[in-house]
This record gives sequence, structure tokens and C-alpha cells, in this order.
Amino acid sequence: MTDHALRLLRGDGRLASLAAFPFGFDLARAAHGHVEPVRLASGGPLEVVAGDDTGGTYFLCADGSVLYADSEGSAGVIGSTVDEALEMVVGLPGWSDYRNLSPDDGEAAILARVAETEDELRDCYGIDEERAELRAALGFADRSPVELVGLLHSALLRTEPDFLLLNEEELCAYERLDRHARPPLWEPVLATGRADLALLRSGDHTVRDALADDAIRRRVALRAAQFDRAEGDLDLLRHLLKHEAASSMTDELRLGAVLVGLHGHPEDLPLLHEVRDTDFDTGCGLSDVPGTDADAEELRGWARGLDEALFGTDPADEPASTWTELALDQGMTELARVELIRALDEIVMDQSKLRSPRGQQRLDTSPLHWLAVEFERLGDLPQALRAQRLYAALQESAWDRVSARLTQARLERTSGRPGDAARTLTLLRDILAGPGDETLRNWQGVNLGRFVAEEHCALARTLAEAGQGAQARTVLTAAEAVIGELSEAAAKGVRELAGETARQVRGLS
Repeated sequence: MTDHALRLLRGDGRLASLAAFPFGFDLARAAHGHVEPVRLASGGPLEVVAGDDTGGTYFLCADGSVLYADSEGSAGVIGSTVDEALEMVVGLPGWSDYRNLSPDDGEAAILARVAETEDELRDCYGIDEERAELRAALGFADRSPVELVGLLHSALLRTEPDFLLLNEEELCAYERLDRHARPPLWEPVLATGRADLALLRSGDHTVRDALADDAIRRRVALRAAQFDRAEGDLDLLRHLLKHEAASSMTDELRLGAVLVGLHGHPEDLPLLHEVRDTDFDTGCGLSDVPGTDADAEELRGWARGLDEALFGTDPADEPASTWTELALDQGMTELARVELIRALDEIVMDQSKLRSPRGQQRLDTSPLHWLAVEFERLGDLPQALRAQRLYAALQESAWDRVSARLTQARLERTSGRPGDAARTLTLLRDILAGPGDETLRNWQGVNLGRFVAEEHCALARTLAEAGQGAQARTVLTAAEAVIGELSEAAAKGVRELAGETARQVRGLS
């Protein structure tokens, strides 16, 4: 990390004053922090080093990058080091006007824009002598505006995924500071698959053997083959399909079967049937594979129908879940996190995005359920809870409301919020007591009732371990009341757990 210039500013009042005005890098404002509590989605540390007179804040990140957040909810990296950020701020007074410029705009356009902005600044105060003095004192070269805009552009493109800024209370993401296009998630996700596919086509047996044993690489290679189809791929597709069966029924297994079937070779039908018969799940998932006596046209027609309905050749048409799941599988955690947070933010800001195409008044809340599951999978319980709470609030039937609140309580408990979990379970019991519809009429005799009792016991133990004896006893009493309503069969499996919980809770002083 290069922070030589920052140390000079901190040690020289005259230089610090120049940096603050007219260049808007005011060290004194660091003591006031940002306009609201914030944190990085990745969990990395942030240090406020300066601010400006618009309410913007300069943060120092763990790797030395400088993240700037304005007061309107936008943020972006503006330098890979403090020195680089300061050099840009000093060299480009009014730099925020250039956030959407890039080297592709050309030298003439960049220089014209900078000249226009700086002329406006000169009408209000001096910048030229001040810039020369500060550059000399901090050891900065006299770089051209074009070069500095290029540095700013490169820095801004590094903002995501590692430096996505969140409002700490609401957990929603700041908007990007710029409007530059970014590659879609599927591009980095497919990169290894495309490389493997190229090696397979070249006859690389090392890769061929590796993909037989590596489920993740195999899945990504099949996705790469989906979007880059070639007549000569049939043999490698057979190889990938045969080994993908070891993963049981996956989307990629169905994809592999479709890609093989599209070639229309009836001699592949025994392989397709062998794959279908791997286990119960594959038997169900591939139950519509044509019979072994099918001809080429029937086989090709079956594959074409599934391809048009489920796959296709444009990665942009794939649901976001395809790419976030493959990103997580490959360890691209922060890329997946950014995609998921942005998706959740869109729904939070505009619930009409959940409108069901089959009925304009009905909401399809399944995207929220999926988001909660994916956030929990990557270990981001606060975001999982944010999605689950909204999901629970939008459920209509009593059964769905109880099920959603049950998951919400579990997430609250496991994320260290037992008080919230206790309140959620109270809401859940209120629904059981007055459901308002018939969907819960048999809850006492099915697994839902047992799950409710088990979550009460789990929360009572958590509260007991935290030394919150009174609240633990309250939750335990509620658990015993729930168990008392269960059928004999449903209660049988949870009574022992309740007994152990009671001994733990009542053993507290």
C-alpha cells in the first residue's frame, strides 16, 4: 500500500488545507465519519480518511484501495492506493464530472470536458497554482487529464465485487458511482468451462480424465458446450454425459442428454437409457427419453423440444440462478453475492417485479425464497434474513405464513438474534391459533407441527446458553404447549428433545 502522500498531508497543515480546498480531500472531515453507517458486503474493513463538502467520504480498504461514497447512495473505487487516488483528485479538480468518461471517448472529448469543467471552477476560485504547489509537494508527476481519466476509469471498474458498499442497517447496496458497462456474471462463470471445452476439442486426455472426476468443472464445461455448439462435439458430449450421471439428476445432466440427442444418432439411445436408469431421480427427470426403437427424427425432435423449452444458445436467457449457483460452486463468492444483493434490492424497491404473469394481482414470491436459500448457502445470514422476512410478510395462506415464519425464526436464532426469533415464534403461534383459512386444519398431525416444536426447543436452548433464563423458560413453556397439541405420532419424535431442553433450562438458577 502506497500512502506517502497521505502521510505528508497529515504532517503538514498547509498541504492539508490545500487538499481540502480547492480539491475536496479534507482530512478534518474524517472525524465525522460518513453520513450513515456503512460496511462492505464482503466484510472487509473500512477506514475513513477524508471527506468533502458535499457529504462524500473517502474510505481506505484493506488492500490499500480508496473507495469514495457520496451522500446520495453511490460509491466506487477511485484509486488502487491512497497516492493514486490523491493524484487523481488533485490532478482532476471536479473529478466527479468525469466518472462516466473512459479512454474509449478519445483524447479530444476528454480534454474538452476537462477544460469546460475547470473553466467553470476558475470562475469561482483558483486551481492552477494550487494544483502545481500540491503536486510538487506530494511528489506527483504532471500527468495529462487523459491519463488520469484512464486511471479513474480502471479504478471504478474494480469496485465490484470486492468493494460493494452497503447501508449497515438496511443492508441494501449503494449504486455504482459510474455508468460503465460491466461483463455479465456468466462471462467469468463460463471462463473455465470454455477453456476446458477448447482442450477437450484438441484431444487433451488429461482434461478429459479430470472432468470425469470433477463434478464442478464438468458442469461448467457442459454449460460452455450449450452456448458453443459444434458438430464434432458428440464424442466429448457422450463422455461428459456418462460421467455427469454420477451426480444424479442435475440440470446439466438433462442438458448433456439434450446436446447428445440433438445430434440425432439412434445408437446413442442405449447411453441415454443407461443414464436415465442411474437412480430413482434420474429415472423421473429423464422419463421422457424416447424408446430404444426411436429413429433419428424422433430423437432429435425430443431433444429440440427440451432445448427450446429449457436451454437455448444465449447465456443471457438463462435464469440468474444458473450463474449464481455455478459461481458459488467455483468459489466466486463475492461475484455471486453482488448479483444476489442487487437482485434482492430490486425486489425490495419494487415489489411489482414479483407480479405473476398468470395473474396481475398475485405475487410470485419464489424469487425471495430462492434468494434466502442462496444467501444462507454462501453464509450471508443477514442478507438471507432480509430476504426471508420479506418473503414471510408476503405469504397469503396460513400454512405458508407459518412455514415462512418458522424459517425466519431459525435464521434469526442462528444469526445471533434470539430475541427476534422469540418474537417471530410468537407471531407464528398467533397464526396457529387463528389461521383464517383451512390450510392448517391438520397441522398437529404432520411434520410442520413437529418442526415448530423443534424450533421452539432449539431457541430455548440457545437462550439458556446465553444466560437468558426467563426468556428461555417462556419459550420452553410455549414449546410444551405446542407439543401438547400434536398427534401422538407427531409428538413422539420431539418429546425426548423437549425433555432434554427442559432439564437444561430448568437447571438455570
